[in-house]
Amino acid sequence: MKTLLTRCALACAVALTGSALAAGTSINSTNSTSAAHTATATQSKRPNILLIVADDLGYSDIGAFGGEVQTPNLDKLAHEGVRMADFYASPFCSPTRAMLMSGVDNHRVGLGGMAELLTPAQRSAAGYEGYMTHSVVTFPQLLRDAGYHTYMVGKWHLGLTEEYGPASRGFEQSFAMVQGGASHFGQVGIITNDPDKTPKAMYRENGKLIDLPEGFYSTIGYTDKMLSYIDSHKDDGKPFFAYVAYTAPHWPLQAPDEAIKKYEGKYDAGYDAIRAQRLAKMKAMGLVPKDMEAYTGDEVWPQWSSLSPVQKQIESKRMAVYAAMIDVMDTQIGRLVDHLKETGQYDNTVIFFMSDNGADGNSILDEQANREWIKRHADNSLANTGRAGSFVEYGPGWAQVSMTPLRLYKAFAYEGGIAVPNIIVLPHGAHDGQISKVPAHVTDVAPTILQLAGVAQPDGRYDGRPVFRMQGTSMLDFLSGQRKTVHPEFTEGWELNGRRAMRKGDWKISYANKPWGTGEWQLFHVSVDRSELHDVAKRYPAKLKELLADYDAYQTENGVQDIPHLGERPGYSNATHYYQDELETNR
Repeated sequence: MKTLLTRCALACAVALTGSALAAGTSINSTNSTSAAHTATATQSKRPNILLIVADDLGYSDIGAFGGEVQTPNLDKLAHEGVRMADFYASPFCSPTRAMLMSGVDNHRVGLGGMAELLTPAQRSAAGYEGYMTHSVVTFPQLLRDAGYHTYMVGKWHLGLTEEYGPASRGFEQSFAMVQGGASHFGQVGIITNDPDKTPKAMYRENGKLIDLPEGFYSTIGYTDKMLSYIDSHKDDGKPFFAYVAYTAPHWPLQAPDEAIKKYEGKYDAGYDAIRAQRLAKMKAMGLVPKDMEAYTGDEVWPQWSSLSPVQKQIESKRMAVYAAMIDVMDTQIGRLVDHLKETGQYDNTVIFFMSDNGADGNSILDEQANREWIKRHADNSLANTGRAGSFVEYGPGWAQVSMTPLRLYKAFAYEGGIAVPNIIVLPHGAHDGQISKVPAHVTDVAPTILQLAGVAQPDGRYDGRPVFRMQGTSMLDFLSGQRKTVHPEFTEGWELNGRRAMRKGDWKISYANKPWGTGEWQLFHVSVDRSELHDVAKRYPAKLKELLADYDAYQTENGVQDIPHLGERPGYSNATHYYQDELETNR
């Protein structure tokens, strides 16, 4: 009864917060005295907010979205909250994180492309600085101004210098892996320009460079740190915002031995068998239609039956390590949830969980001197795969399985690159335990969190400088049952590395270069063909023309720069030699 009453109280507080904002109540950093007073007056009613982001997690990897990986903690959250089955991010990680923090399209805020992959022409264009610029104010900064504690652990990837790090963008306490990836067992980086020099990942705590302690494993270390941050101010009565940006299951694939052992041998059946198992479960759950077909990628990649016995062993082991990474992440999420319950904070906490893009079937081997460095310094033998001294990737075969039943994976604007698992737990929400097919976008998260906290969105200026207004829409009216949709008509565009897409209502156009796409715009009716198997551009030329005009408007509005002559291999994109590479790196 106490839990129910507390959750009802939180729901009422949320409703009152929304009403206050609608009536014109404003908490704005330009009036810090007023903000502090308002925060003090309402902080007992405002919820804590926990935002968890997984790195390169596939759409169907966790149990609540059809996967066979053991994720009981996430599955329980899914059944307590709502699964947003049509939730979108960017095809790449740092653009997603920029939109998540700002509520503004990535092309406006400095991450029009991945900093590591920008062309010379892009680097000279506004919106392609390679870090999240001060053209926006982050929502954690607004929360902090309004009386929230703000904590961050894990992957940042929004700027290498202290000026653009989490300590300068609104986080009171932060423990950040600054770059795009690193070893999970230590401080070895992921990209080097010298085959004889081991790269070192950059970590900062509260803005200061640090070295990692002995015995570090990313997922556990980040959780330990966040728990210490939450406990550091637990008795002062102020609400908190906690951002946990796990680096799992991003490559290099690494996990504790005991976790890997749980999954060894479970993937010997191969891609098709696991895909079929997942799709059947998704259909039974109601995540996808009963007649949905899965995209397999067989026209680009070898089928499981064509692999050699050695290749099958290698692939099975890699998938076991990947599953172990997800398993460990779920356990650590369970630690966070259990701690909130033990300290009496869970019933006043709203939880968001999502991935930053589709599963990663690309390769880092051909970036700079990585291929030669791995040959010289990594032990990728079958027995050592997944341990600290190994450095292996996931590969396109399993990445396509992770995105069951969607087309392709990270780096593409097909559904497999941009559709991500999303769970929102709003105590006493209108959709608890349900699966929602209502489309929403990563830019909608910041407005939602601000409305939950009773904090006004930026009105075009912050701290004396102009900033972009948020482009996303709060999901709170939908989550609380006051509206049937988030957007009157979902209309959203995507572009990265010259690959593009536009969705409007039930229709979507997508463009990708060969051999992954056709090199021409394709049209899909995603309400009945979300796997994007059937191009109907010739059948509906007027609809194609309409969405092309919408994409042109999106491109103009957000300053998207074209990449001419895309060719067969834009930066960080797996060519067709993965299966030869894995044999080579496993010697």
